[in-house]
Amino acid sequence: MKKSIGVSPNIETFFGTRDENVRLLEDGLNITINLRSNAIELEGGAKDVARAEQVFADYETLLRSGHTFNNGDINSMLRVLISDSNSTLRGLADAGRQRSFGRRTVQPKSSNQRRYLEAIEAHDMVFGIGPAGTGKTYLAVAMAISALLAKRVNRIILARPAVEAGERLGFLPGTLQDKIDPYLRPLYDALYDMLDPEKVDRYLEKNVIEIAPIAFMRGRTLNDSFVILDEAQNTTSEQMKMFVTRLGFNSKAVITGDATQIDLPNARRSGLLEAMDVLKSVEGLAFVHFDETDVVRHHLVQRIVRAYDEHKTRVAEQQMLLLAEPRHADAASAEKQAAAAALEAKSTSAEAKG
Repeated sequence: MKKSIGVSPNIETFFGTRDENVRLLEDGLNITINLRSNAIELEGGAKDVARAEQVFADYETLLRSGHTFNNGDINSMLRVLISDSNSTLRGLADAGRQRSFGRRTVQPKSSNQRRYLEAIEAHDMVFGIGPAGTGKTYLAVAMAISALLAKRVNRIILARPAVEAGERLGFLPGTLQDKIDPYLRPLYDALYDMLDPEKVDRYLEKNVIEIAPIAFMRGRTLNDSFVILDEAQNTTSEQMKMFVTRLGFNSKAVITGDATQIDLPNARRSGLLEAMDVLKSVEGLAFVHFDETDVVRHHLVQRIVRAYDEHKTRVAEQQMLLLAEPRHADAASAEKQAAAAALEAKSTSAEAKG
């Protein structure tokens, strides 16, 4: 099917750098898009052409209504739109408007990120599990700020286990806050990215936003709070149980972690892995899993995550083969011994007859 649609003013802003958004739409919907002097020509299956036409119509409507697309927004929305046939450009833009993230507009950059935001809105406890760079922590902090600014909660509490990533830092100088700050720096980074620095400092000073190691959570009941536990793969079983039982009235908890980056000493079982097993059938909470396709850092990070996953699979297969080899060898040896015993018994019987 071939269809021509009129060219609206400023349509070139839709195309993106080197027409990357057009190429994404072409690949995702399996259509061809050609820009003529006075029209855009769409060619492909009837259903796919209709969806592409709807995308351009929504874009024109949003521009006329004064919607501003930040750098990368269109590309992110198109990725979600392609992976979810029920979503529309206008619907995604309106959903982004409803959430106030301080000075930033945050759009989900994949269907899993969209599910993650929707799960946080719908459930009081959500686990976000996946590799580095998938936006687990950043989106959780964004949702916490949105809830605080909308006065749905009175404070934000951000917690992290104080575990080094495979190295021993020893005794750090300074006050207690100075000692734990290096472990909590990623949480500060997300806050300062979304709110004015003066506002963040004021919230921290008044304990409206509290950032602390998970050990400080014991014995507390957290009411009217948005609580985030980051790097949850480095919690012990006892710490995880302690954290998930802190939730008070009118509160939300988001637990984020990467099951492939456990830095616990002495190979202790991760509290996150245990929680995934123990809480999977508990009503009222949700698990959202990310993979390498959700990585929103440099495109190399996505390839690196995939390479490590493939390496892990190969190593696991090799270990299975090595474990299987002794069993095969033992079985072959047992067969040989049985054959030898049978032969010996046969020869003994022949001698006796003779």
